[in-house]
Amino acid sequence: MTTLAPIVLTSSSAAWPLRIDRESRETLSAQIQVRLRGAIRAGALRSGVKLPSTRSLAGQLGVSRPLVVEAYAQLAAEGYLELRRGACPVVAGFAAPPRQASRAPAEEETPIRFDLRPAIPDLGMFPRQAWLRAVRAALNGMTAEELGYGDRHGAVRLRNVIADYLGRTRGVLADPDLVVVTGGFAEGRALFCHALRARGIERLGVEDPSYSDWEGVDMAGLHRIPIAVDSAGIDIAAAETSAAQALFVTPAHQFPIGAVLGAERRSRLVSWLRDRDGFALEDDYDAEFRYDQSPVGALQGLAPDRIVYAGTVSKTLAPGLRLGWLVVPPDLADPVRAIQRRWNAGPPRIDQAALAAFMESGAYDRHLRRMRRVYRRRRDTLMALLADKLPEARFEGVAAGLHITLRLPDGADELGICTELRRRGVAVEGLSRYSIRPYGSAALLLGYGRASESGLRASVQALAEVVSSQGEQDRGTARTAPARRRAPPDQGRAPHADE
Repeated sequence: MTTLAPIVLTSSSAAWPLRIDRESRETLSAQIQVRLRGAIRAGALRSGVKLPSTRSLAGQLGVSRPLVVEAYAQLAAEGYLELRRGACPVVAGFAAPPRQASRAPAEEETPIRFDLRPAIPDLGMFPRQAWLRAVRAALNGMTAEELGYGDRHGAVRLRNVIADYLGRTRGVLADPDLVVVTGGFAEGRALFCHALRARGIERLGVEDPSYSDWEGVDMAGLHRIPIAVDSAGIDIAAAETSAAQALFVTPAHQFPIGAVLGAERRSRLVSWLRDRDGFALEDDYDAEFRYDQSPVGALQGLAPDRIVYAGTVSKTLAPGLRLGWLVVPPDLADPVRAIQRRWNAGPPRIDQAALAAFMESGAYDRHLRRMRRVYRRRRDTLMALLADKLPEARFEGVAAGLHITLRLPDGADELGICTELRRRGVAVEGLSRYSIRPYGSAALLLGYGRASESGLRASVQALAEVVSSQGEQDRGTARTAPARRRAPPDQGRAPHADE
């Protein structure tokens, strides 16, 4: 007969299984020694872990105490245990052999000192105290039933708060029944894509340049069709002549070049959707951060029956909250809900209740006003430094968001500049990383979301030196062809903050 005892370690609430076989020819004391010795050598029982007393372990295993005393004494003699009078045995400082690495270690590279990658907010300014108050208020107000599974498409209270907020600030026509709470933007985009596929839609037009992570789109079985973007946003004329059946757009602040979709193109886009019986996903990823004027209203307000609106707190608060939302047209509501039911039980309900309390209290609006001031100062500082150090460079896009698009001088080697800056501890990204097809001259995306003023100064100084050095090299070798190289699509990419 085999006995499996989950012995309780006195220094941990966890239990470790110790198996003895009473029909084995090996003595019970020897079996205890073998099992414990193997666990210590394998690292399952680590240095400093307290084992049960001899009386306790004998009782758990159903053996006589002298057998355990003998086993512990032998292991102590071998150096595996430390025995002290009146105290439980302790695993000695035995060093288990290192495990063989499953892959070669990554090449050592210079640590990032200044992170200017785009779409990353200042996580150090997360309103911890206000959030704690919201969590406390949420917990105090939640009934026992509300701590259960509930509506997996979002807590009713939060869906109502989101609908009111979007109507007030973005002009979104949001029926709370058509709001779906998601685990961030990536889940929302995936839900949209799978809902399209369920309706028989196979071809999705995507802005080019745009996000470089399309795994969720591809996994839904959709074929991506790149649609050109210019200084006025997505080229609707190009969309009209394409085979696309649906669109993915960022009309309020195109990512990554920063354009705003104008009124004429908005009207044509809505007509295009109605003519093709199609749908669009509007990613309103950073509309809260417009610095020169009020942001344009959401595109969804023009066609709530054709446009799925996507929002998130990943940039306004923190990606770690993993909370976002979709406002879906009635025709897509059932497919989206059905897919979400198959995937998960919805985001954590306590976090949903906390976000609802946070927004209801006015803390969310106050935090946004504060961060707008912070980000605007950082953007102004970055623009002034670039104008001083790189007067030949030019900018694209409106005064909004968490990054600027900086066009480099003609012939600049975009990848070479990014690589050299990274060697100096400055992390930036090139526009080509987000482009399916070549888009004009070389450009950098410079994020200021979590950069201090001193960090911006040091980064721009390094950038100016690298661009100047590259220009001197070009002149020295009398190069006639543009030196721009495209970066590999995903190497070293900072994840989009909504993902």
